Amino acid sequence: MILYEALRENRRRTYYLLAFFVALVMATGAALGYLAGDTCMGLGLALIFAAFYIPFTYWTAAWQVLNLAGAEEAPEEEYPELHHLVEELVLAARLPKPKVYVVKDPAPNAFAAGMKPEESAVAVTTGLLELLDRESLEGVIAHEISHIRNGDVKLMTLAIALVGVIVLLADLGQRMLWYGGLWGRDRGRRDRDRGGGEIILVALALLLLLLAPLAAFLTQMALSRNREFYADASAVDLTRNPQGLIKALTLLKEHQATVKRANPATAGMYFVYPFKGEEFWSSLFSTHPPIEERIRRLAAL
Repeated sequence: MILYEALRENRRRTYYLLAFFVALVMATGAALGYLAGDTCMGLGLALIFAAFYIPFTYWTAAWQVLNLAGAEEAPEEEYPELHHLVEELVLAARLPKPKVYVVKDPAPNAFAAGMKPEESAVAVTTGLLELLDRESLEGVIAHEISHIRNGDVKLMTLAIALVGVIVLLADLGQRMLWYGGLWGRDRGRRDRDRGGGEIILVALALLLLLLAPLAAFLTQMALSRNREFYADASAVDLTRNPQGLIKALTLLKEHQATVKRANPATAGMYFVYPFKGEEFWSSLFSTHPPIEERIRRLAAL
């Protein structure tokens, strides 16, 4: 009962964060349009940017993640146990078998990629294979399979794309403002003629353009952390054994190391944060929840 309550709660939080994300995109476009004198134009720009940027990110996401990580397809004859684990878990999850990749890196970690289950991939580092026993490796693979089953890869790719749209809109607004495209003498005179209310609205629109990228980044981080908790709970649903995942997280906390070809843009895709030490000085700015908190929640399931 506790497991399914955790799954439902994480799903609700995801919906709230996505709704806020979409609202932030539209609000940024509206602020840009308002300062330019045409709110509809700003909303239209937001839709146009999203229409081009989101499909481009979708088409290239899996390729970028695998290539940036230096992942190589793992032959079944060379990694039979890894393939057997993947096959068992996708059978339980009722998914097609993803391609299996290995990253030659001593830092223990793993990630999933792919926008559709039938085109997905699971990658593990050689360091992970050397460190974990079968039980704990099963927990990690179940976590990554859960990301595929839950649509997390697609969701986080959408989040990355929405952040990109917001950054583009905010940057365009700031550049136009800097070069006088938005705040010309005529516009400034009209605003003064309309009184203090108009000036307050202009100030709010400017503030939104300045703060929207930070708000988008924080929302992406919150969404990423939420999906990690969700994938942990889903992994337990697959394996019926929280101890494997708890053991894996405990070991990875002790052996935390930087993945050599990790990239900040794809850090949220990894099983644990791929850079040595704490993600950031505050969990507010991290792509992953603290390992201790993940272990605590798993122990409560």
